[in-house]
Amino acid sequence: MNARTTPDTALSAARRARELAGLRERTTPVDLVVIGGGITGTGIALDAASRGLEVVLLEAHDLAFGTSRWSSKLAHGGLRYLATGNVGIARRSAVERGILLDRTAPHLVRPLAQVVPVFRDTPPLGAVLPGLGFVAGTLLSRLAGTGADRLPGARIVGPRRVAAYVPGVRREGLRFGHVNWDCQLVDDARLVTAVARTAAGHGAQVITRARVVEASGTQVTVRDEAPIHDDDAGADDAREFTLSARAVISATGVWAGETAPEVRVRPSRGTHLVIDAAALGHPEGALTVPVPGETNRFCFALPAGFGRLHVGLTDVDAPGPIPDVPESSDDEIDFLLDVVNRALATALNRDDVLGTFAGLRPLVDSGASGETADLSREHAVLESENGLITITGGKLTEYRLMAEQAVDLVVDRTGLPASPCRTADLPLVGAPGHPVAVGAGGATSHGRLPASLVERYGQEAAAVVTASLLDRPLEPVAEGLDVTRAEFSYAVTHEGALTVDDILDRRSRVGLAPADRAAAEAAAQEAVGLIS
Repeated sequence: MNARTTPDTALSAARRARELAGLRERTTPVDLVVIGGGITGTGIALDAASRGLEVVLLEAHDLAFGTSRWSSKLAHGGLRYLATGNVGIARRSAVERGILLDRTAPHLVRPLAQVVPVFRDTPPLGAVLPGLGFVAGTLLSRLAGTGADRLPGARIVGPRRVAAYVPGVRREGLRFGHVNWDCQLVDDARLVTAVARTAAGHGAQVITRARVVEASGTQVTVRDEAPIHDDDAGADDAREFTLSARAVISATGVWAGETAPEVRVRPSRGTHLVIDAAALGHPEGALTVPVPGETNRFCFALPAGFGRLHVGLTDVDAPGPIPDVPESSDDEIDFLLDVVNRALATALNRDDVLGTFAGLRPLVDSGASGETADLSREHAVLESENGLITITGGKLTEYRLMAEQAVDLVVDRTGLPASPCRTADLPLVGAPGHPVAVGAGGATSHGRLPASLVERYGQEAAAVVTASLLDRPLEPVAEGLDVTRAEFSYAVTHEGALTVDDILDRRSRVGLAPADRAAAEAAAQEAVGLIS
């Protein structure tokens, strides 16, 4: 594809202002308005735009501001749901994982070994069940079309191999380990950004800091909440406008009730700890430890960026007002440490916790009582009396399928002319086959590309450096962090970042550890200064 036909996937403050101004003056309906810039909303925008529909996505905060950045960063095959008898979610998850791994986002998804150590004091059932589940998971992978060359089959390994995967494992009493292969995202927020930019390349208008204050099935009232200077400030009503649409979809997750009060969501909080990977000997696999007294719940220590581990995951009821940024409780932190320490040679303590993060799962409230861990992870597509369509629930791995179903419903309800869904074979920005910046290469005129940059940007890696408006583009943003100055520049010029928080907390994820955040803040401020 030549330069003339190469899609414009760059999101910037200038593009936002231009498109927002056009929407203010608009007198005819757009085909579809999507409310919410998480993985579900951006997935819907991509699906609809790639079918030829005119799409506007409106996000009150920033891309991946909510649940989509607080996940375990796994594209998993639904093994847990197979164990609970929910074959449907397990099968769909395995299929969608294969699509991400092989076609749409191979640069953002990588195989990951899950290791469950078995000790002499492990109960007999606990010694057997993980292996049976892993074998079932392997069968599910094969039925979904993922071959052994992509994800090896489940197996049992000896103590030495367990320790090779996770050097910090407790050796005393270690008998063997169950190993299963699943998939890990380089980062969940990066996936959201890639989906949003791919949608923009197909013509979708992706507008952040645009809060929908009122919505129906054919109209939304929008308030521009972008940062403004005092001399630009006007009355709040001067920043509001109304936009008409043939259809409106709310994909706001745990906030679904704000636009559709009849939609009932029961949030569940999942907490993770950020730990220095050196504490476990820089593991190559995910240490997976059964929760005592449970048959299908585990805590794990997952390798992560910047030489960190993410230890998770809790599943606790989170009633009451929904915060913009959930916080981990002391009980959850202690719970995670207690469970994972059962399998470690040297116990972790509070001093080892470099940071925490928590997300709220948008579980559909069916009225059933009991623990949130036992509630269904099925998604729901609901239609209000005023015609507003709401989609909520579900799993990150299934975002593409959820989007396909939502857009199918819109096309069916409105009769809009649209081509069939294409997203199962549509490479995201940075993936092989996408027409933007094909060929990452190994070096630029500034020097050889860091492996971490290629891992995060795939085929775009060289373009990230070439496009940098900051000097010393390959220099780290702070000592000890494998994020370059070029990446902070690219966040502003191509990924829609408008503030320091956007860069540190969502585009780079440096902010997951407060000390890292503080060290990189000056470079982020410099990048934000590029916005004219």
